[in-house]
Amino acid sequence: MKDNKLSKDIDLLFEIGSLRFVNRNWKQYLGLDVANLAEHHFRVVWIALVLAKYENAKNTDKIVKMALLHDLPESRTGDLNKVQKKYVERFENKSIKDILKNSVLEEELIKLWQEYEKLGSIESKIVKDADRLDIDFEMREQKIRGFKFPEKWDTSREKISLNQHYTKTAKKIWKLLQKSDPHHWHLEAGSI
Repeated sequence: MKDNKLSKDIDLLFEIGSLRFVNRNWKQYLGLDVANLAEHHFRVVWIALVLAKYENAKNTDKIVKMALLHDLPESRTGDLNKVQKKYVERFENKSIKDILKNSVLEEELIKLWQEYEKLGSIESKIVKDADRLDIDFEMREQKIRGFKFPEKWDTSREKISLNQHYTKTAKKIWKLLQKSDPHHWHLEAGSI
């Protein structure tokens, strides 16, 4: 093993660690304490695993890797909102290639990134659904804390659920989520 190759992998791991300092774009609009990018990735992985099981997707290794990778370019580009995207061009393909360049994971993860971006496989669709659902989980948590989102946001999220989720399970989760209590898991833990 060459030390310069391992050094690049160490740099990659430091960059991944920096995701905890990248804010999600909706923090700017709402001023809320919302999940950072690393926290977002973590829950997306878990949502994707649940979706995979219900959708009978067999390649969970691929799904986990894709979920960990899906927003990695944002370590360099940031998480742009709709307004920012009108004024800023984000070079995600260049970013992901530069992040992974000369790392031991380069070839495998570039292929997975490209597959995710095309959204042609069941694995990529599951990860995209998980990415979208994480927003809805966080919105539900914020609503229970008393935050009132603009009505347009709720309408927009419903349209996404009906028209942009790829899997039946994601649509079902979204529907159940609207009435779910984020505190149920721990309030009922003692009675199980």
